[in-house]
Amino acid sequence: MGNEVRASHVVAIDDTIMPMLRTGHCAKARMWVYVGDTAHPYNVFDFTLNRGRDGQKYFLGNYDQVLLADAYGGYDGVVAGNAIVRAGCWAHLRRKILEAEKAAPEIAQEAIALVRALYDVEKQGSDVPVEDRLQLRQEQSAPVLVELREKFFDWKEQLLPKHPMAEAINYALGHWEKLNVFVSDGAVAIDSNVSKRVVLNRKNSLFVGNARGDRTAAILASITSTCRRHDVDPQLYLTQLLVNLPLLQMSDLPDWLPDRWNAAQNVRLTGSA
Repeated sequence: MGNEVRASHVVAIDDTIMPMLRTGHCAKARMWVYVGDTAHPYNVFDFTLNRGRDGQKYFLGNYDQVLLADAYGGYDGVVAGNAIVRAGCWAHLRRKILEAEKAAPEIAQEAIALVRALYDVEKQGSDVPVEDRLQLRQEQSAPVLVELREKFFDWKEQLLPKHPMAEAINYALGHWEKLNVFVSDGAVAIDSNVSKRVVLNRKNSLFVGNARGDRTAAILASITSTCRRHDVDPQLYLTQLLVNLPLLQMSDLPDWLPDRWNAAQNVRLTGSA
């Protein structure tokens, strides 16, 4: 599944803390999720001992397409010196504006209205081919982005540097190129929420005992999350996989990817009906 994800044009990424037992305390290890695009529909989890960039660089390898992520600075090191395009997350920016709303309600209201206009365009283009979505964005979203950027500069002049809304605006302007990738590539989502929706552990477990346990958890999470992505019963799939695994050749393994296995099951059921 990892190879399939790395074959994607767009990979969405996110992480969450995975507490790991250490002598006398819990270490803040990390669980990362890499979400493949619609042509490579797999969710792969990976464990690292910290939030450094080395884990992501190792997993992505020679990947050279689009990395869709929030504003975590560590991703800058992942894309530095290679051909990866880093795309930004408008949901992250919207949240920063809302967090500063009490300090500047009128600015927040106007800014959120413009961000909402961008999302309205996304709703229109959600079920159309990539080329049509790109054209829609360039016709309708691009002018909104121009207006919003001009307003950000105007509002910045009105605010003190340490004002909460000024900090949100500085975030937006500092990441503007990344936030605009979606309007030049119809395959790139406007935000990275797809990866945040499949992140595990926030409410699903307390901790793991050691690094080996965390790696096992990552494998199981990859399988069960991908099964859910394809409406496959994880228990049924894993049962069939474990029963057949000792008899399989390496060349058979691609057929046991959850979506392909499910398609084969449907064919058998249709043929026996």
